[in-house]
Amino acid sequence: MQPIKTALLSYGMSGKVFHAPFLHLHDGFELVGSWERSKKLIQQDYSYVQSFSSIEDILKDSSIELVIVNTPTYTHYEYCKQVLEAGKHAVVEKAFVATTDEAVELHELAKSKGLKLCVFQNRRWDSDFKTVKRVLDSGVLGEIVEARIAFDRWRPELSPKAHKEKPSPGAGIIKDLGAHVIDQALTLFGMPVSVLADVGITREHSEVDDYFDILLKYEKTRVHVHGGYFFKEELPGFVLNGTRGTMHKSRADVQEDQLKAGIKPDNERYGVEPDDAKGLLHTEEERKYIPTERGDYMDFHQGVYDAIRNGCDAPVSSEDGINVMRVIDAAFESAEQGKVIKL
Repeated sequence: MQPIKTALLSYGMSGKVFHAPFLHLHDGFELVGSWERSKKLIQQDYSYVQSFSSIEDILKDSSIELVIVNTPTYTHYEYCKQVLEAGKHAVVEKAFVATTDEAVELHELAKSKGLKLCVFQNRRWDSDFKTVKRVLDSGVLGEIVEARIAFDRWRPELSPKAHKEKPSPGAGIIKDLGAHVIDQALTLFGMPVSVLADVGITREHSEVDDYFDILLKYEKTRVHVHGGYFFKEELPGFVLNGTRGTMHKSRADVQEDQLKAGIKPDNERYGVEPDDAKGLLHTEEERKYIPTERGDYMDFHQGVYDAIRNGCDAPVSSEDGINVMRVIDAAFESAEQGKVIKL
């Protein structure tokens, strides 16, 4: 196995929690280091790596094959373009970029250079989503009539991270939590026929969107994707209503909290939800609580390895990223114009 030498463009929460532990443990990767603008922290956790002073130092290192673009969303287009032009594969954090046009341009650039371009939609490997997908794929619910996929939180205070709260092409809840639930909806149901959206500001002093309710219309199915910060008692994160039954599942994936607490992905407890978070399945035959799949973001990283080394499809392709951006752009257009936007 020839390890893929990989560099990060940031070692904040994303690099420390969602990327470095997996690159360190997976035999198919070699974590080379991270660009660190001020605080030099990565070597405290991984003594063998390098702290790069600039992105140029990473791009001119011919041994580095893969770069993780995990900087704020408004920088994704610029940095990813530089990475691809330097002949390196790229993984880009969600939301992919700021607009559909930017996403298409990067997709075409990667394609022209024969490079892999992947979007880090890690929530596809959450325990709750994997459980919902298993049930949906089984057909036990029949034809889905309506579904709700939500990321509702109690977080009325503004984020201390300025890039999340100051208006910019990458700021706001839709390009943060919304990118997750839209991607999950498209993974389960495909691209909708049209989009109808309500987007607003609910927190005092907020300057960016912090609430959304988006209806994705399909030929026979309606899917609501929803997010906001004033939900002290959360509704189920997933509700699927079908012709043969209903499923409810809370958002209970433990991976992010475990990683922040220092629990590594090779721990036997990693990704295992508590028993009291089981989903409810109510069909014509029975009403029961069902076991939850184990969450594992390592599967995403394995997919990236297989894409680069074995020529497989990317685990979350740039085409997937384009589709999410198409829905996001349509949602803002719908909210501004107060009408349904056809895709």
